[in-house]
Amino acid sequence: MTELPFAHGGPPLRGLLRATPHDFVVIEDLGFAPNGEGEHVFVRLRKRGINTDWLAGRLAEFAGVPRSAVSYAGMKDRHAVTTQTFSVQIPGADGPDWTQFPEDGVEVLDTSRNLRKLRRGALAGNAFVIILREVQGDAEAAEACLQSIAQQGVPNYFGEQRFGREGKNTQRALAFFAGKRTPRKQQGLLISAARSQIFNRVLAQRVEDESWQQIVPGEACCLAGSRSWFVAEDDLAALQKRADDWDIHPSGPLWGSDALPAQGQAAALEQSAAAKESALKEGLEQQRLDHDRRPLRLRPTGLEWEWLDPQSLQLRFSLPAGSYATAVLRELVNWQEPH
Repeated sequence: MTELPFAHGGPPLRGLLRATPHDFVVIEDLGFAPNGEGEHVFVRLRKRGINTDWLAGRLAEFAGVPRSAVSYAGMKDRHAVTTQTFSVQIPGADGPDWTQFPEDGVEVLDTSRNLRKLRRGALAGNAFVIILREVQGDAEAAEACLQSIAQQGVPNYFGEQRFGREGKNTQRALAFFAGKRTPRKQQGLLISAARSQIFNRVLAQRVEDESWQQIVPGEACCLAGSRSWFVAEDDLAALQKRADDWDIHPSGPLWGSDALPAQGQAAALEQSAAAKESALKEGLEQQRLDHDRRPLRLRPTGLEWEWLDPQSLQLRFSLPAGSYATAVLRELVNWQEPH
């Protein structure tokens, strides 16, 4: 992500991210409460330094159910303290005493039943409390950068987590598209990485030409807080006013095999950028996927910051589901991680 263009002039700070797990706190917001009945037990817990999928397996073992009976709404950072909910299918029984779950680094906060299991992506968003350590740089410029982020948002790039260790998932996706046998469980992950790579390429081009906040002719406009979009055909001034009010957003493609939703100038921009990832583009077009859209921009809500000491900066903000805290942080700080 350090190679992607910045929207606010580049980070004015350097620092250490995740010096300890407690310096990166994530609190999941499902956006709804379990209804109190049904065969799915919602287990809300706090974990530290633990992989989400691995923990789902341990919960299944403890409950005496197959791994397929456990689900969660979203992956959470391993090197962090995260609060999230898992659902465990236990029909017709009280289930185990969850307060006795024996895993170090895990605290069960509460449980409740629900009629339906948690599905991937079924959350409103996440709240973050992040402390940057050993911070160096221009504090006055950092203040101006944070003010700009709060008002204008940031490019909604997919973060490094989407591309796997050392970013190798795109190369693995190319191998899969070329016919390499790939376990079904991994195929969706590789397809997502390929789509994310093309999206980031399109967004990078629009950051460079300063159109990432603009409704251009033929734009596929995303409705705020919705997965719906419509194509900008006329009265661009009125649509730009809605974008300025954060009611709609310019969007980029999650590439598929059907017709590109954007038209005109917007479609030309997307085709030009996607052509630079032609092998991924062609591979995705063979997967029988419908095109989808993702907003080009992201504005953290409730953004607050405080200097805990001259070299420690604490940030608080919330983001909608599917967005990355690192997309916000990269505009402010060039960070290193100790692990």
